[in-house]
Amino acid sequence: METIRYTADAVVTTTDGHVLLIERGWDPHKGQWALPGGHVDPGETARAAAARELAEEAGVYATGDELVAIGTFDRPDRDPRGRYVTVAYHLTVLPGTSIEAGDDATNARWWPLSDLPPLAFDHVDIIRAAAEAQAL
Repeated sequence: METIRYTADAVVTTTDGHVLLIERGWDPHKGQWALPGGHVDPGETARAAAARELAEEAGVYATGDELVAIGTFDRPDRDPRGRYVTVAYHLTVLPGTSIEAGDDATNARWWPLSDLPPLAFDHVDIIRAAAEAQAL
């Protein structure tokens, strides 16, 4: 039987067209840029997990109510560790919002949406979905 893991990701954009990315400190994709996110803990909603991971990995604090659902991403090959299903959320912040890498992130940076680096997992697809849903 296939084990399915449940995760949540956060797409945080500024009103002037930048997206928050973290540099992964662990494998898989160690050293690559990715969206803040991670496992949903027992008893936790995906929305709460996205808010928690955003705070832990990038120092951005938001309530679950501020996060807008983008969609569910469940392509079977999206993670080399096995089957991972993620629910992604979007948050818009003002330019200059402070960020600080923490937890398993070695760096956090604002990137122009028009000039993204290569991204881990299917995070470019998640950003694209956020852009289409939110007209970024």
